[in-house]
Amino acid sequence: MVRVLAVDDDPIILRLLQLNLELEGHEVITAADGEAGLAAVRDERPQVVLLDVMMPRMDGFEVCAAVRADDDPDVAATPIVILSAKAQEADVNAGLGAGADAYVTKPFDPLELIDLVVRLAGDA
Repeated sequence: MVRVLAVDDDPIILRLLQLNLELEGHEVITAADGEAGLAAVRDERPQVVLLDVMMPRMDGFEVCAAVRADDDPDVAATPIVILSAKAQEADVNAGLGAGADAYVTKPFDPLELIDLVVRLAGDA
């Protein structure tokens, strides 16, 4: 079982992620904006973070960079998957440049995403 934090301002996407991951036996924590997501990374200590880019209060790139810069080395090392509709090469490069371990574009294959989550959690 992997403890996953899903951060997205779209409640339908959050529910889809939660259902798919829970059906495979994983624990899912959700947050609906960037600030809440960053707080949840620090407080909940997920094994993997699924992070949207376009969100209120803090975008996903800012959250990713803040996690990587965290004073706690365990928080800073948390695997992060950017999960976004922004699919231009510049967006992917920005996400990876902010410290994301992977960049997945929407729409996504839920089974492939779950495999990626499990793989990243195994490396954590």
